[in-house]
Amino acid sequence: MRRREFIALLGSTAAWPLGAHAQQAVGASQPASVPLVGFLNSASPETYRFNADSFREGLAQAGFVEGRNVRIEERWARSDYQALPGLAAELVAKGVVAIAATGDVASAKAAQQAGKVPVVFTIGSDPVRFGLVASLNRPGGHVTGVNLLTSMIGAKRIELLRQVAPKISRVALVMNPSNPTAAAEQADAEDGARKLGLETIALKAGNAPEIDDAFGKLLEAKADAFFIATDPILLDRREQIVAFAERHALPAVYFVRQFAVAGGLLSYGPSISWMYRQAGLYIGQILKGANPAEMPVMQPTQFEFVLNLRTAKALGLNVLPTMLATADEVIE
Repeated sequence: MRRREFIALLGSTAAWPLGAHAQQAVGASQPASVPLVGFLNSASPETYRFNADSFREGLAQAGFVEGRNVRIEERWARSDYQALPGLAAELVAKGVVAIAATGDVASAKAAQQAGKVPVVFTIGSDPVRFGLVASLNRPGGHVTGVNLLTSMIGAKRIELLRQVAPKISRVALVMNPSNPTAAAEQADAEDGARKLGLETIALKAGNAPEIDDAFGKLLEAKADAFFIATDPILLDRREQIVAFAERHALPAVYFVRQFAVAGGLLSYGPSISWMYRQAGLYIGQILKGANPAEMPVMQPTQFEFVLNLRTAKALGLNVLPTMLATADEVIE
């Protein structure tokens, strides 16, 4: 029951004439009429393909269709953040005219430092803090993008978890320590939990073995609920994470809808598909000649609350009608 759709903070479908800088970036070996675009992501294509598809949808909305008037070169780090700089350098060496650096700050920094080609990022934290842009309204360099602000809504997710599962008392915060936004999100979630009288324990999980280890520690600590922090690697492992929650009958809150669709109890955050479409639109505008220095960083104006009622019933939770009424989508 989806009742609200995401709107971009600014319109992003304006058509600009093809700029000289875009033509120069193509180089003599690449025809300007068929530019090559890079797509860099820290996760893996097997489980993150839907985001690459959303990126292509955005490009198409801007008038660029793969195989017709644009080519796309993909690079996937497969959960290895250390591989990102090398992958970004490969894309630059291939002669890409722009890079969509998606997933997190590490991808964006790798692309930013690989060269001077325009970069469009998708991240969940403040891009000014990490030196990606000078300001949100006027980035000022060759980098712009989409900022989901997910590291600033940890307290809200804890609040929703408590409302759906009012008997919980100890929440495990499952974080990827390699993600630059993890500390800010953890602090926000801890602050929200403290105000509700909940205990928290922070557990590190950056890959499959670490996730298993974190869940073992979660059970040892007798946590009766858990919180999955914003991270593409954790989203990449959503089936593993949701299966654990189901196996041990633990309520959990997640940062995007895809977890709830996979069987997770609830999610709260911006639409990740919206974010990738916006990145595609911005890349399309750059191909038409837009200057990243003058393209404001986009932000969501709404957040979606998705509740899996089937999972709630399996956990024996009696969800109040008021909660059902406020959900943007209820999975039954």
